[in-house]
This record gives sequence, C-alpha cells and structure tokens, in this order.
Amino acid sequence: MASNMNGNAGGAISSKTTNGKGEDPEWDLTKPLPKLPVPPLQSTLDKYLGVMKPVLTPIQFAKTKYLVDDFRKPGGQGEMLQECLIQAYHNKENWAYDWWLDDMYLKIRLALPINSNPGMVFPRNKFHNPREQLRYASRLICGILDYKIKVDRRALPIERARHKEKGQPMCMEQHYRIFTSYRAPGLKKDTQITDTGDGQDKVIVICKNQLFVMEVATETGNLSEAEIYGQLELIARLADADSANAPPVGILTSQTRDKWAASRNRLLLDPINRDSLDAIENSIFILCLDKPTCPSPDTLKIDITCLALHMLHGQGSWANTANRWFDKTMQFVVSEDGTSGLNYEHSVAEGIAVVQLVEHAIKYIEDAKLRQRSFSQSSIRNTLVPRKLCWNITSETVKDIQQASEYIDGLIDDLDLTIVRFDNFGRDFPKSQGMSPDSFIQLALQLTYYKVHSRLVSTYESASTRRFRLGRVDNIRANSQAALEWSKAMIGELDCSDEEKFAMLQEALKCQANYMTDTILGQGIDCHLLGLRECGIEACIPMPDFFKDEGFRLANHFTMSTSQVPTSMDSFMCYGPVVQDGYGVCYNPHPDYILVTVSSFNSNDDSDSAFFAMSLESSLLQMKELCLKAKQFNSVPPS
Repeated sequence: MASNMNGNAGGAISSKTTNGKGEDPEWDLTKPLPKLPVPPLQSTLDKYLGVMKPVLTPIQFAKTKYLVDDFRKPGGQGEMLQECLIQAYHNKENWAYDWWLDDMYLKIRLALPINSNPGMVFPRNKFHNPREQLRYASRLICGILDYKIKVDRRALPIERARHKEKGQPMCMEQHYRIFTSYRAPGLKKDTQITDTGDGQDKVIVICKNQLFVMEVATETGNLSEAEIYGQLELIARLADADSANAPPVGILTSQTRDKWAASRNRLLLDPINRDSLDAIENSIFILCLDKPTCPSPDTLKIDITCLALHMLHGQGSWANTANRWFDKTMQFVVSEDGTSGLNYEHSVAEGIAVVQLVEHAIKYIEDAKLRQRSFSQSSIRNTLVPRKLCWNITSETVKDIQQASEYIDGLIDDLDLTIVRFDNFGRDFPKSQGMSPDSFIQLALQLTYYKVHSRLVSTYESASTRRFRLGRVDNIRANSQAALEWSKAMIGELDCSDEEKFAMLQEALKCQANYMTDTILGQGIDCHLLGLRECGIEACIPMPDFFKDEGFRLANHFTMSTSQVPTSMDSFMCYGPVVQDGYGVCYNPHPDYILVTVSSFNSNDDSDSAFFAMSLESSLLQMKELCLKAKQFNSVPPS
C-alpha cells in the first residue's frame, strides 16, 4: 500500500508548535502522521459494557458482564491479546487498517448494490435531446479530469480537523485512491486492486448495456470537451446499432460476491473476455449513459425517491441496473432525461472524499455553462475512436446473467426507501442552543427507534480517524444508557418534568459528545475489539468466550447504520441497511433544513421506512419544543 507520510503528499503530522503569540498552535508539516493508538484494554471494556447495557436484556447483560470480567482479569486472555496488538502497532503503519478493511468490506459476501455501494444524486437537469445529455456528460468528464490533475500531482489542499485539536491535518490517502482502485470479487474474500497506471488515460463508457473504452488524455494533456463529446456521440450511435445483440454482462457485478467471483473466473478462461475485464479494471472511472429514470409505480411521477433509487441500484435489470459495473470505485451516471449522479464502491473511500470530487466537477459544469461556446466536429482528432469491448459468452454465462438479473430484481423489490426533507429547522437551531447538530440528530434517531420499537439497538455512526496514518473510520455508538433513560422520559414511561427531560437530554448529548471525541482521537472500541479478536486468530489462540457471546454478536449487528454526509450543493447520498432487520439512515443537515434518507427491507415485518421517517420528524419537533421550553423556565427568576 502506498504511503503518504509527508506534507506534500497530503499526510498529516503528529507534532505541533506554538506560534509564540499564545494563539492556536501551528502544525509541523515536515513530520509524519501519528500512528493510530491502541486504547487501554480496561477503558475499552468499560465502554463496551456501557453501550451494551441499554440494548441487552438483564439476563444477556449479566452473562456479557461475566465474560468481560473474565476476559479482563490480570494475566488473562485480554491482557495477552492486548500485548499482541501493541506489537502489531509497532510493526504496522496502521494496525487496524487491513483487519478493518476485511471485516467491513472484503469478507462481506453480500451483493454490492444496496448492501454496500452508496448512491448520490446530483442537482437535476432537463435534457431535451440526446445532444444535451452528451454535452453534459462531456462536461462532467472534463470536470472530473480537472480534479484528477490535482490528484495526480498529490496537490489537494490538506484537510484540517474541525473538532478537538482544531487545525490538525488529516490523512488524505483515500482521496488519492479513488481513480486507481478496483474491488475484484473472490471466493470467500474480495481483493482491492491498485491500478498500475496503464489505464490512467482511459474511461469506460456503458451505453445500452455495452461497454466502450474511451481515451480522455494524450501525451499533451486532457482532451477537450469537443473531443470527448465526439467520442460519446459515436459510442451512442454504435450502442444503438447493436443494442439487440448486446449481452448485459454488467448485471453479473450485482450478484452476491461468491457467485460473481465464480462467474468472473469462467469469463477469464477466454482471452477476449480477459482483455475486456482488464480494460474495465484498469480504467479511471466509469460513465453510464442511462435510459430515463423510471417513475414511481404509485404516482407515475418522478420524485426525489425515484432519483435516489436510480443512483442506488439502477431500478432493475429491465431499466438501468445492467448498465453498471458495481466493482469500479467511481461510476458516474447521466440519464437521457437529465437525472445524474453516481454509485461508488465504498471500500476505497468515505463520503467526504467523494463529495469533494463531485462538488468540484459540478462547479466545473456550472462554470462551463457560463462560457457556453459551441464546437464543431472538425475540431475532433480523427484518431480518437472508442473501442467496444467484446465478450465470448458461453451457455454457463448466459445462465449466470439470468440468475443475476433475477437476484438483483428481487433485492430491488425488497428495498423500502423513503426520503424526507425536514423544513422546520436545520443545523442552525441546535447550534443556537449550544448543541452539536450531529449529536442532536443522533439522539433524535435513538428516540425515534425507541418510540417505534420500544427498545434501543446497536447503532453505527462513522467517525473519522484520519488524524492518524492511513486512518479511515471507527464507530460512534449513540445507544447510551443516558439516551435510553431520556427516550423513556420523552414518551412518558418515566414521570419527569420538562426541566428534568431537558437535563436528561443534556446528559445524553454530553455522553454522545464524549464518545465522539474519544473515537476521533483514536480511543474507539470497535476497531480495538476487532484487533484483539484478529490477533488471537492470527496467533492461533483459542477464541475467548467473550467473542463467542451472544452479546458480542448483537454488539456487531447494527440495526441502525447511520452517517452524516453534508454537501454544499443540492445533492445528497443514500444507502441501504446493513442487516436484514435494520435501517440505513443518511442525513444531510443544511442551515435551515435536514434531508434524511431512510431505508429498510420490505421482507422484515417490523420495519417501515416511511413510518420511521415520519416518527423522526416528530422526534425532531419534540426536541425543539423541549429546548424552547427550557429557555422559558430558565428565564423565569426564582421566587
């Protein structure tokens, strides 16, 4: 794995110096990032019990506590594994990275669409003819390539921490992998491949289920918008001419990972197929020229949910799902009717890196519209002819394609997605109350889950650990005991005054803030417990009972998978649940409104995305009302 430990490469650093004026410290960019620390064993186990008590039954918790106490005793298994982990800290750049990547992504056998790959919706356009679609697509490609110039030079501005040790530089490595990485399916475990550079001047364009290799740069630099447009126009004509005979090979990437790996291995037996797969895997990114977005079957209209479903999975094998290659890190989608966005493979980067690229590209497009110059075909180099990828399809692959189509269509039918734009207030209101907007929303989600299901569950919220070398994320668990008690008070299970409820809310917010701070500073429990378990496996140590406990299984069964993905433009991200009985909640807080996407599965009788979203709106309003009441009784002088 490439290292990025100097300031010019986007790496952050470990030490800081004062500027002599008593102001914020300046960070020494000549020094490498600090390593991700190994948290103290006893601290992690105490936190673990603290977040598991609200989600386990008393009997389950009693057993879990017994096993934790046995695991943590002096000279026991916990201390032995902790020593192994400390050794891994000394031997690796980031002791958690490979274990985390395997556990979070590469060993997961579920299909990528819905289960793993997020979708992102761009500001909507309206295309009146095919030329406008291709013009927009050519500008989008130019905007992406403009951003890639900075990536290739490793010259992106270093991002800085906004909370705790403000100004501390962050690791930028994931930004530099989005154009060079590919996730190849494997039996039992996938592989993350880094491109050698052979395909760094080529993009794959998928149109009507056919794949084309398109050059976007030469020795003299990136191609012009006119040159890219000319190739896209030729691709559209070629795809239209042969659409009836094109095998929808891309649909294979929507299958479960083991089945797709087996299908890919069969394709690789043929040299023509092998050449096509190599071209896809070594390209910069994929552009999907799609058919129009399908309207809602209930209203026969195209609403914001239809746009999200289009980006998340393509809306079905009969629509646009076969016009994808889900293994590729970046897939940009431009449809005939003006819907645009992306679907991205998540193992390479978090949303922050993707949003930065997207917003650069969209701004480039807006600036290009202001220039509004025309171009002629005569400006296009005659040598630039896209190459169509060919496939030798056996009867076995025909069956694989049919099975993949049936599978993904079933998964799509099972998805229940609701999008809510909450207009009563946005992030500015919690800020006005001296509260963190993210913590405020996380507690609203806890209250909502309790109202709907009468319990709390293990909750996942991404927390960046990019202050450290090769840092990705750990988990903030909002399901605290304080959140449980406050939720009970809010629905009337506890007899409390409004003043008491507000005090309980403040306590829950404090717990959430403390947990968040610990996690971003490298003291989270999830990566630590994963590292302890994996150390034992690698050392062939018998698995401690602690890791075989039902409580530990429930700790890692994230019934609520959540994240904040803010954007500055009229765009948003969405994703599916990570477990069959769960919810996926992605929220984008703007100053005066909050956009929330809620997903679940229809096959789970206990979940309903629309009802959950409606209940979330109610929770946010309850919390605002409570805060305003608190101001009233705090302003009343004592008698």
